[in-house]
Amino acid sequence: MKRSFLLTLIIILGVFFSVSAQNIVYSEPDREDPRTLNFEVVGKINGKFLIYKNARDDHFFSIYDTDMKLSAKVKMDYLPERAKILGTDFVTYPDFAYFIYQYQLKNIYYVMAAKIGADGKKMTEPILLDTTAGLGYTANNRIYTVLNSEDKQKIAAFKVSTRNEKEHVVTSCVFDKQLSLLEKVRVSIQMPDKNDYLGEFGLDNEGSLVCLRESSVAQNESINKVSLVVKPLGSINPTVSEVKVKSLFLDDTRIKIDNLNKKILITSFFSKQKRGNIDGLYYTLWDKQTGVELLNATTVFSDEFRADVRGEGSAKTAFNDFYLKNLILRRDGGFMMIAESAYMSSRGNTFNRWDMMNRSPFFNPYFGSGLGFGMGGFYPYGSGFNAYPWGSPWGMNTMGPNNVTRYFSDNIAIISFEPDGKMEWSNVIRKTQYDDNTDNYIGYGLVNSGDQIRFLFNIQDKRSNILTDQSLSPKGQIDRNPTIKNLERGYDFMPRHAKQTGSRQAIIPCMYRGYTCFAKIDY
Repeated sequence: MKRSFLLTLIIILGVFFSVSAQNIVYSEPDREDPRTLNFEVVGKINGKFLIYKNARDDHFFSIYDTDMKLSAKVKMDYLPERAKILGTDFVTYPDFAYFIYQYQLKNIYYVMAAKIGADGKKMTEPILLDTTAGLGYTANNRIYTVLNSEDKQKIAAFKVSTRNEKEHVVTSCVFDKQLSLLEKVRVSIQMPDKNDYLGEFGLDNEGSLVCLRESSVAQNESINKVSLVVKPLGSINPTVSEVKVKSLFLDDTRIKIDNLNKKILITSFFSKQKRGNIDGLYYTLWDKQTGVELLNATTVFSDEFRADVRGEGSAKTAFNDFYLKNLILRRDGGFMMIAESAYMSSRGNTFNRWDMMNRSPFFNPYFGSGLGFGMGGFYPYGSGFNAYPWGSPWGMNTMGPNNVTRYFSDNIAIISFEPDGKMEWSNVIRKTQYDDNTDNYIGYGLVNSGDQIRFLFNIQDKRSNILTDQSLSPKGQIDRNPTIKNLERGYDFMPRHAKQTGSRQAIIPCMYRGYTCFAKIDY
């Protein structure tokens, strides 16, 4: 019986450790890659991992097998030779991916799509999605924004004309999964106030385009008016519904579509006075089918929560450097908000959220996670409202050695809400990160396996970064997991650019002796 008990105990422990263990494998640094390489992790296609790479005018895919061995490099010879690629997007499926790219030739601007297989080669000839003719200038960045629905059955490419201050015109092309055009429409959205602008966009599973129309008292000020704009597929008349703000000043607004429950969530930090300290979180829930507001509520952060999340500052200003990074919806209609403290300084001057135009200096919802991409800011199609991408808004990280831009990324605040809007629980992941002239090694990445969410980030020990992860349970419990096995010296991870490629798998870019390589982590 003793033998039987010991054998059972060994089996149980073996199962436990096999479940909780991680495994990490690295790709070999490609010595042929330039050190000034742009990249994006495309995803996993038929068991292969595709990485898009770009160096000046060279564009190619690197294909890796399950052991992260480089199996092929495929040059994208179908791209125009005399044009600069101004924007790239990827929509990845289990057996192929769409590579959507933008460029300008003479006075015509093109947005194209190529269907890419697991071998990195085009499966069909590139498809023209849309053009803009008569462009009287040379574009330095993308004109179109590309979105896909949650189920990836709808893809939209749209642009916004802001020439008329009183009326912004959205030209939208919506396609199905086969890139067959479902509609191309021009939609006029009235801008009644002087400082009106269009905020974040979204595309639902039915093909409806949704966005926020926001207004502030003055440029770079807090938002005091919000309207929800919904343009159903097949209609040219959007519905514009005023969102009740209740005399609050909003900041860092987000929109999230709940396709399962047919709802639209709008949330934002708020303050009770203009340019005041962040007091709490505002959120409103809309019925997508009836256009009726179902919930309008605020949560004021308690003194205890403020003391828990603050860094070196006072509890009163604890949330002033926090920005919304993730909104995660639950099947029951509840949601989770994840925010991170992020700020920057140069020449001894620390820039606050007003200098950042109310957006995190590291946040960009429309561009891929590749190093060096997304240099057009939050609003790529031209507006008075822009946030700054990964790098200084004034290009300070490109100046001389005497002018150092330091990027900071600190604690992570997590709040879970019940379907009726009541706060369920809150918690904090504590970290302190900074780096000079780059923000690629700070911040965090997520791996959402359903039963838990893993936060991947670097812990700075002396002059070295050590990759660590902490897991969050549905009840809000945070566990510090053991150090990831097989971490080798010399690899500097970029967890903020990680891409989840399976329910318990992620690809994380890293640097080794000045060369870009990639690590695959399996849990």
